[in-house]
Amino acid sequence: MTSLPPPASPRPSPGSPLVIAHRGASGYRPEHTRSAFELAIAQGCDAVEPDLVVSRDGVLVVRHENEISGTTDVAEHPEFASRHRTTTIDGVEVTGWFTEDFTWAELTTLRARERLPALRPANVVWNDREPILRLEEVFDILDGTGVALVAELKHASHFADLGFDLGALFVAALTAATPADRAAITVESFEASVLEREPMRSAGVRLVFLVEATGSPVDRPTSTYADALTDDGLRELATWADGVSVDKRVLLRTDESGRTVGADIVARAHAVGLAVYTWTLRIENRFLAPANRRPGGDPHDTGEWEREFDAVLGTGVDGVFADHPDLALAARTARRQRTDGLPTA
Repeated sequence: MTSLPPPASPRPSPGSPLVIAHRGASGYRPEHTRSAFELAIAQGCDAVEPDLVVSRDGVLVVRHENEISGTTDVAEHPEFASRHRTTTIDGVEVTGWFTEDFTWAELTTLRARERLPALRPANVVWNDREPILRLEEVFDILDGTGVALVAELKHASHFADLGFDLGALFVAALTAATPADRAAITVESFEASVLEREPMRSAGVRLVFLVEATGSPVDRPTSTYADALTDDGLRELATWADGVSVDKRVLLRTDESGRTVGADIVARAHAVGLAVYTWTLRIENRFLAPANRRPGGDPHDTGEWEREFDAVLGTGVDGVFADHPDLALAARTARRQRTDGLPTA
């Protein structure tokens, strides 16, 4: 490959945040597949986001989780039946098949499937058509497109216990890809320790700490995610990170009248030099704030997503993760037209 060009801007102006395709255009195709990434690029996204886990031979695999029974056809492969097991990951007991039990060559024999078939039945038609990807293949998909990369390192402590340094593996793959501008690449994790230490810290990429709405980071159980969003926490984060990415429930709250309104986290993070991102914009009732669900609607039905997307964009965030990049882009355009006083379609 040649190079990965930078995105239009790492810090867009308020009202025009980056639209980051969450695992590709995962509202339309099985997530993390080539077709999901290529569709997102065709729709005009600013960046794509792959999640990264590890194979037994140290390859960074593009999957939402290292447990792959829900996103591949592994259960249909009798040659792998003996690898079905139960283990503990980040303190939670999980049963299934795990990427760390397979070589990359073995994983290439699997085919991707829709992770949410009941929610997105139209995507099921794409099941078993495509192999799963490794990080290097995402670099190749992006080459020459002008679309940036936002990569999430998953379960860093779990893999460290198995002898894998996710940060070192990512930097090695990045070095082999020789991108022209590493500032076009963002790496994020719910575990600060994998981002703070070498070689990630000096890799020349943007670093973003992911924050859940509740709970504590696996690598620092004595602190909470909420601690990171205090003024002191944000100042400390700004000493090594470029941004913070928060669960949408942190960004939005409901006032006394039931309206969805923005929290103050964006202004406070910007005040110390941090960019702010949020996840995930989705259109189904199940994922929307209560005020934006259609009354009496099935959780799988489309809700008042336009209202929720606009509320998120109105907070001044620097980037949004979306399963339907085209709809997030449409909401961004509509908001920009209103802000600029232009007629809307």
